[in-house]
Amino acid sequence: MKKNFSNFSKGYLKYIRKQKLNKGLVIAIQIGILMFIIALWEILARLNIIDTFIMSSPSRILKELKRLFENDFLYHINVTLVEALVSFAIATIGGTLIAIILWWSKFLRKILDPYIVVLNSLPKIALGPIIIIWFGIGTTPIIVMAVLIMIIITVISMLNAFTSCDENKILLLQSMGANKFQILIKLILPNALLEFISVLKINVGLTWVGTIMGEYLVSRAGLGHLIVYGGQVFNLDLVMTSTVVLCILASLMYFAVLIIEKIIIKHREN
Repeated sequence: MKKNFSNFSKGYLKYIRKQKLNKGLVIAIQIGILMFIIALWEILARLNIIDTFIMSSPSRILKELKRLFENDFLYHINVTLVEALVSFAIATIGGTLIAIILWWSKFLRKILDPYIVVLNSLPKIALGPIIIIWFGIGTTPIIVMAVLIMIIITVISMLNAFTSCDENKILLLQSMGANKFQILIKLILPNALLEFISVLKINVGLTWVGTIMGEYLVSRAGLGHLIVYGGQVFNLDLVMTSTVVLCILASLMYFAVLIIEKIIIKHREN
């Protein structure tokens, strides 16, 4: 529903305009910084201040991008994107459900707490050979690797959000006859919504870290595969182009999370 600002004071309207101006200024500066970096990179490359064989350049990346799209680049993008989205969904939903179970049972939480800490500190790349042996070569081990990187962080973050809920509010609902499930639905989950958004933002980054790490180990396709292949044949244009596309995909995923955040905040305010 569109807000009617006619009933607000001049001071409040001035504050709203200032907020919008600041937001627009931030976006303009962000775009300006990016354009400056790209322009500086290209200038340094054309003046031979940097070695384009090692550093590539924006113009060379564009040429490489055109060449890749004329071949099977969309297939590699699709492979990596599917792996990232599936692992993101599994880790986020699965981690949240595990956190709910641990919140529900304090006894189980005490038992599993040291194991969660140990699993969180374990370098997941060390499990690479085991994952390959267990799941073979293909999409599955890549998704498993990405999920392992994300799920423990998700469990810890969401469990902290659940357990940090105001005890007085819980006691109030209990005094009104609410059972544990009603407390979970009416209080615990709504109270943890903002933390859930933070988890989504964290998982956006970890998703791509886990996916590319998995593709480094076992992939036959995907952007990680292209990066590895480009490094092996010293084609740094291919490496840089694949990396730039990864950054674009990660940014789009992050913006999608921001949209979800706005929807949730708007729903809470209403």
